[in-house]
Amino acid sequence: MSIHIAIVGAYGSAGVAAAQRLAPESDIKLTLIDDGEPGGGLCILRGCMPSKEVLSAAEHRFAARHDDRVNEPAPTVDLETVVETKNEHTSNFAAHRRAAVEQLTEHEDVNFIHDTAQFIDERMLSVGEQVIEPDYVIIATGSTVNEPSLPGIDEVSMLTSADVLDMSEFEDSGIVMGFGYVGMELVPYLAEAGEMNLTVIEHDSRPIDEADPPFGSALMEHYRDAFDVTILTQTDEKEIEATADGGVRMTVEKSGNTRVIEADQLFGFTGRRPAVDTLNIDSAGLVPQQGWVESTMQSRENEHVFVVGDANGHEPVLHVAKEHGAIAASNIRSHVAGEPLEAYENTHHHVAFTGLGVLPFARVGHSVESAQKAGIEHISVTRQAASDGVFKSKNVPAGLGRLVVGTDGTILGWQGLHYHADVMAKTMQIAVEMGLDVESVPDRAYHPTTPEILDGLFRAATEELHR
Repeated sequence: MSIHIAIVGAYGSAGVAAAQRLAPESDIKLTLIDDGEPGGGLCILRGCMPSKEVLSAAEHRFAARHDDRVNEPAPTVDLETVVETKNEHTSNFAAHRRAAVEQLTEHEDVNFIHDTAQFIDERMLSVGEQVIEPDYVIIATGSTVNEPSLPGIDEVSMLTSADVLDMSEFEDSGIVMGFGYVGMELVPYLAEAGEMNLTVIEHDSRPIDEADPPFGSALMEHYRDAFDVTILTQTDEKEIEATADGGVRMTVEKSGNTRVIEADQLFGFTGRRPAVDTLNIDSAGLVPQQGWVESTMQSRENEHVFVVGDANGHEPVLHVAKEHGAIAASNIRSHVAGEPLEAYENTHHHVAFTGLGVLPFARVGHSVESAQKAGIEHISVTRQAASDGVFKSKNVPAGLGRLVVGTDGTILGWQGLHYHADVMAKTMQIAVEMGLDVESVPDRAYHPTTPEILDGLFRAATEELHR
């Protein structure tokens, strides 16, 4: 018996991952649906890839500006060339993704429809002028900008991350709402490449919620010193209005006291939400709210609908989206067979290209705070990047690393906020997910390489355990 599965959002990372699992199966009829123009998925067109493209350009200016050995004045960033190069590269990446989806249709009973899908009832979909009734639907439509609710926000022009990636000119000053992953990555870009004077509104006492406090404090200090960014902590936006000259005026509050700040432009980096508005999902009996999708990727109210990637609101991270797609494909198989579904269990593994990627943040596994909350007996050791001469020799001495180890020696987690922390994340993922004993890890970084900081952490943790 053939099983008909429709994937809505087939160009995205989660949708492609599910399709690649299902397309080769001879007993599955697969309908791939996406209305993207030109199509290629959020990460490629508006997320991970284009943001790293523009950050890399600003990184070169930053390096020159902060190196006393370079005597020439700091170069300017040619923003038009930055955008042109970004567009060329992402266009090629997107074409490759579209080709991969098209290649899937070479399998028997795999069809692609380039149109918008809407639910008619619990499983029936209208797709353009067609109506299909699959046995299962996988929603993989990604996320969209979460617009903040603030008095006056509809009366001013707010620029989002998508806008910034396409801009070749900035004003002199800006106010930034949102200091999560998007804000932490784009604030240095605006300051360095755009040469803007920025005021950032931070609701908490420090950024990087998932990190132990020293990391958020160190990042905030770096932004203030290296980029001359004003960060207002424990501060809330109260209202905003346009100024007579086309700028913005915002009233903010901290500890009951209000103040007014003005700038030329307003940037909203206030997170993302599931992009399900066009799906008419109430007809499928679905309400996108907290807990509407189980850890198995099956929707709570409709057992024949699975929701993956950013669309389910669990964790908007690229590698997680791919894993969601794969597990949804597997769980549909299990559901058909009447077998238990597998819950998705993710080892925490995040990377943020903070500080233009010169000072990236990465966390794998447990932090001290999460280990404490889980009731795990552990020790932790912390090392400053400046303690290893290689960081000084490369003129990137800022930052720190931390290792969390169980009292039995098992490596439980690692955090890094320093040069090359992003590329060390995979190494530490292996150490954490394989449950390696800290004493079994070879002490062998090849000088002068930045993983010396890991060896220092391994040695310090071993010494601490022996005490």
